[in-house]
Amino acid sequence: MIDTRMKTKLTTILNSYSDIFFIRGVYPGLILLLLSFFNPYCAIGGLLAVLSAYYFATFIGYSATFLSSGFYTYNALLVGFSIGVTFKLTALTLMLIFSAGILTFVFTIVFSHLFSQYLKLQILSLPFVAVSSLVYLALGRYSHLYIEGLYQKTFSYDWSYFYPCVNAFFKSMGNIIFMPNVIIGIFISLLILYASRILFSLAVLGFTLGSVVQGLYVGSMTLGFTQPYNFNFILIAMAIGGIYLIPSIQSYIVAMIGVVVSTVLISGLDVFWAHFSLPIFTLPFIIVTLSFVYVLGLINYRLRPTVHKATPEETLDYFLTTQARFPQDLTIRLPFYERWTVWQEFNGQWTHQGLWRYAYDFVQTDSEHKTYTHKGARLDDYYCFKKPVLSPLYGQVTKVVAHVPDNPVGSVDMTQNWGNHVLIRHANGHVVELSHFFQHSIVVKEGDWVSQGSLIGLCGNSGYSAQPHLHIQVQWSAEQVSPPIPFAFGSYIQKGHYQDSGLPKVSDCVYGMPAMPFYDQLTHFILGHSADYSVYKRGKKIQDVTLTIGMADDGTFYFSTPRAKLYFGKRDGLFMMYHMENYDPFLKILYLALPKMPLYYEPGLTWTDILPSTVYLRHYKKWLSSWLTALFPSKLTTVGTYTFQSETEITGKIRHRFFKRSHTTSVVLDPHIQFKHIRYKHFEIKKTP
Repeated sequence: MIDTRMKTKLTTILNSYSDIFFIRGVYPGLILLLLSFFNPYCAIGGLLAVLSAYYFATFIGYSATFLSSGFYTYNALLVGFSIGVTFKLTALTLMLIFSAGILTFVFTIVFSHLFSQYLKLQILSLPFVAVSSLVYLALGRYSHLYIEGLYQKTFSYDWSYFYPCVNAFFKSMGNIIFMPNVIIGIFISLLILYASRILFSLAVLGFTLGSVVQGLYVGSMTLGFTQPYNFNFILIAMAIGGIYLIPSIQSYIVAMIGVVVSTVLISGLDVFWAHFSLPIFTLPFIIVTLSFVYVLGLINYRLRPTVHKATPEETLDYFLTTQARFPQDLTIRLPFYERWTVWQEFNGQWTHQGLWRYAYDFVQTDSEHKTYTHKGARLDDYYCFKKPVLSPLYGQVTKVVAHVPDNPVGSVDMTQNWGNHVLIRHANGHVVELSHFFQHSIVVKEGDWVSQGSLIGLCGNSGYSAQPHLHIQVQWSAEQVSPPIPFAFGSYIQKGHYQDSGLPKVSDCVYGMPAMPFYDQLTHFILGHSADYSVYKRGKKIQDVTLTIGMADDGTFYFSTPRAKLYFGKRDGLFMMYHMENYDPFLKILYLALPKMPLYYEPGLTWTDILPSTVYLRHYKKWLSSWLTALFPSKLTTVGTYTFQSETEITGKIRHRFFKRSHTTSVVLDPHIQFKHIRYKHFEIKKTP
């Protein structure tokens, strides 16, 4: 128990250090802790402030797990730095640091609650600025507490073999933790570079641009690069371009605009705060970043991340793969399982025009692409006539018209355009209309709830229809005059290839995909169960792994090992691996070998998937790919192609588009033990008997 408590406490302290620079992990925090001892006053002040905040929080009832992220204590750390670097370490100063650390924690909780609830914003280092400013105001009259000068002069020297602007960058980087020293700045820069190439690039760009603009304003580039508050440029660029927006060319531009705007703000705040003999700390960074994030949030800016991963690279990779893997459009299923052919698509050549362009017509055809047999003079000659029509979604039937007679071939009903039709409302509000049913064939009534794939009626030729066909459209209202809206079809098969989502073209033959009980049961995992596997490398056993089934707070299931979690689930007849939390080579192999699988089998069925490059690539290729993806996302994707070789064997080929790297995979399924055998590169994973 003692060891666990001590580990949690150390985790909280070290995460407090790494959180200052938007990076995660205890090892970066440990390095920053050691660097702080270049100035012992800073180091002691920071540690004491964090510990006072931590012990006060646990004393009043906050759990150690709640505090372990460092989010609620890094502001106290900064306050400790600001006091330790400015005031002598006496008994009075230590008491001051202790009090300020507690006050900062209280402010952090209050600000965090108010900002998240009313503004949907993070608080950044606002508690640090508030408490440090109060401390400086309260003790400004007690000159006997100050050390000689704000910083030790021997601590902030330049390196002669660096350009002045390079020295200025490193000193500004160190100045974030009150140590404007080239050595400290180099170490911090290397730490950020190792953790995230994107953050490092933004730091360099932001500092350079902000300093140049400031130099133009003041009339001296030397002064522009050596202003004491230039570290705000670094923080603004990293926060906007890499943390609060998805890294991309657009986010870089927005971040640089924020940097340019901040130059005037820094000068104005510096003049105003000087009247109170106060430094402006990170106030420009807070104001600019939160203002930009709030404004972008009001318009639901598309590049705002919904999930924040450990680094901007991982957040970007998650964002891109999620966009590619999960349909972004409003999606419905095909209203049939048999093979039908697209007769009219969006903007069709006959009736799908203008306001009514978002609709599809389907027919059935033979090998000669004819829609009928014999001469096609009778309705019964048409292949789709009286064929079953299924519900494309789960919803409630809001309207049924079933009495309209079917037209003779070649004639249309000009007064009742939709003929016999059914409207079904989904829970999210959209309505699906299915039209031209056979007279009196509709088997549902208004108010019924129907499941996806349940029988609705039979295809006919009622309404404005010259030959039997099925019309489908989606609209936001159940009113007949409501124009259709864009949509896509999900989980269908075309030319032996499974499609997650898409819009087939005219003459394309497509069919729906019912989930088969065999695969549905095979991918049913019981919460709490464990399975043992043996891992082999080039035929030699290297380790044993236990795979456990767990469930997250939101109800998502995951496979877990002691090192990581791999989240999975089923949707629309598809088994999917969602994403991996942390890293484990065993879970990586499982993820890459079977990222998704249709719960439907036919010989040779293929499908493709976009995989996270941060999982697939390693070492320098991962670094380079994740850095360049922000600039060229379409050229640095990882694509996997998978095929049913038999009912229980799936093979795959994974390829990275930029590095031209490829590997093969295979998975052998078993109805009793599920994953029987997995192969990736020269690794094999076998279920332990």
